[in-house]
Amino acid sequence: LGNHDLHLLAVAHGIRAAHRSDTLDDILNAPDRDELLDWVRRRPLALLQDGYLLVHAGVLPQWSAQRTCDLAQEVEAALSGPNWVDFLRKMYGNAPARWDDALTGADRLRCIVNALTRIRYCSSDGTMDFSSKDGAGGGPAGYLPWFDVPGRKTEDVTVVFGHWSTLGLTMRPNLIGLDTGCVWGGQLTAVRLDTRAVLQVDCPRSLQPEG
Repeated sequence: LGNHDLHLLAVAHGIRAAHRSDTLDDILNAPDRDELLDWVRRRPLALLQDGYLLVHAGVLPQWSAQRTCDLAQEVEAALSGPNWVDFLRKMYGNAPARWDDALTGADRLRCIVNALTRIRYCSSDGTMDFSSKDGAGGGPAGYLPWFDVPGRKTEDVTVVFGHWSTLGLTMRPNLIGLDTGCVWGGQLTAVRLDTRAVLQVDCPRSLQPEG
């Protein structure tokens, strides 16, 4: 589950306005709309299997793979529970930008969501920055791509992620970054986990980059 999936749920329930660039109408106007939205909100935010950790954007360097999944399940419980629309109302915002085990309530869940669905850069203490969408060398002073922070606790598994289109295809022994800018006219990329074979399909440009 990623940031655009959560945005879809928020738009569908009148919590957020649709962006001009959104391509959500096919779902919002579908005859089985409610069934589709119910399916989306029950998707996991993190999946750990066979030495691979799958997330949308990334993970805080202080979290192990199992800790990441445990925290993701807290958000998943909120999304699948009876008060899930109220959770969506409280989900937006950049604060708190730094994780603390003592966080509770909406602040705790918001921080987890931001780490798993929005993160690109963070500092060595795990403080997230949301101002930059540039490639790996374009972050603010004192911030690194989340996966380059020394001592990252998910180095013992292979993290598979997307979200960061300006980063491009990133292949390391314990890292696979898949976003290759399909929406901007780049490619849709898949990687076979067993062989690391890369499969790519060219995509027509559907949006103009901002800026």
